[in-house]
Amino acid sequence: MKKRFLSLLLCTVMTTLALTGCGGSKSAKVETDPNKQGKVLNIYCWNTEFQDRFEYFKKAGKVPSDVKVNFVITPNENNAYQNALDAALLKQNEAAADDKIDMFLIEADYALKYVNSDYTLNVKDIGLTDKDLSDMYQYTKDIASTSKGDLKAVTWQATPGLFAYRRSIAKDVLGTDDPDKVQEALSTWDKFNSVAEKANAKGYKMLSGYDDAYRVFSNNVSKPWVDKNNKIQIDDNLMKWVEQTKTYTEKGYNNKSSLWDSTWAADQGPKGKVFGFFYSTWGINFTLLGNSLATPVKEGGKEEVGNGIYGDYAVCEGPQSYYWGGTWLCAATGTDNANLVKDIMQTLCCNKDTMVQITKDTQDYTNSVSGMESLANSDFKSAFLGGQNHIKLFAKSAPKISMKNISPYDQGLNEEFQKAMKDYFDGKVDKDKAMDNFYKAAIEKYPNLSK
Repeated sequence: MKKRFLSLLLCTVMTTLALTGCGGSKSAKVETDPNKQGKVLNIYCWNTEFQDRFEYFKKAGKVPSDVKVNFVITPNENNAYQNALDAALLKQNEAAADDKIDMFLIEADYALKYVNSDYTLNVKDIGLTDKDLSDMYQYTKDIASTSKGDLKAVTWQATPGLFAYRRSIAKDVLGTDDPDKVQEALSTWDKFNSVAEKANAKGYKMLSGYDDAYRVFSNNVSKPWVDKNNKIQIDDNLMKWVEQTKTYTEKGYNNKSSLWDSTWAADQGPKGKVFGFFYSTWGINFTLLGNSLATPVKEGGKEEVGNGIYGDYAVCEGPQSYYWGGTWLCAATGTDNANLVKDIMQTLCCNKDTMVQITKDTQDYTNSVSGMESLANSDFKSAFLGGQNHIKLFAKSAPKISMKNISPYDQGLNEEFQKAMKDYFDGKVDKDKAMDNFYKAAIEKYPNLSK
């Protein structure tokens, strides 16, 4: 087994990050004897979000009294989380029972790295059934399935994306803040660009920065990043993003910010003059809401109208359907808590009532088709979004998501492409040089790939 894990690590070192040639989808032996389950549950993740969701499992009274739950958190920056996780998985076979990884979290951009490896267990091997999985959005299963159809992870989230816009700015630019009418004005990229021109004439930016629209374009490509011969493929849709962003930068339609920087965050707040932001479900409640407040909650502010621009946002579909993000739960090969991991997955990712409650409590869009449809057709409202039932729009968008063009290289190549293009947008290099820099960085990260 040690040689096996060394082989897996070698695959990582060789930067394929897919582990497809090193892992299989064969069923692994899983210990389900109640008398042989462990006393420490180790969960690897990159922030505290899942701890919050885990509270729903605790409230259901399903954590055994004699089990200690241990969250091992390593931030995502500079691939630190994956590096720490891979190092721990390498030692999994030899680790003491209380030190073994039981469950770990992954994101869509690198899901295939772990799905197509021996790091992860088929969820059916730990006890989930077809009935348990029947109400999930198909794309959430496609992301976490091997080529043979073995499901290696599940999620409580579904993460379709929308365009979140400032009602007050829309009224000034378009004469209306009505979501249906704003959507009509933004329903194609040509219309979107036309509104950007109108917004600019009024003293507004259409988008904050370079990366805002990237996910919309990258999630609508016609081919994966890498072909069957390990050759990098730059889809035409990505070049459309380059062209649009360069134009927006030159014409002053954006604020030259980058995702997560201080300018981008400020542009979402009370002093911001940006028409809108492309956001997935988690972004609206997890990021946009917080940035909109004049007085943060941690400083005594309340999430209510009157605090900053709370209530001044609304959402529409925008020019194209897309998704962004999401967190999947994996059962680690070698876990001595398979029964508890199964119960967690079943409660948080398969139980309609739990997921509906999460949505009601947090506005996060969850992975229950029937549950979300029930909320979409109810009087559910978001005070933050001016009383809008945004679940209705997410429910319309989620079934359109396709994962047919994902690859194990998505995270790394998306990052390097955006990084290289920023120099072009800033006027530091021409487009040809930016492309050369991208290929150089991409092949350095993934030596098995070619231009």
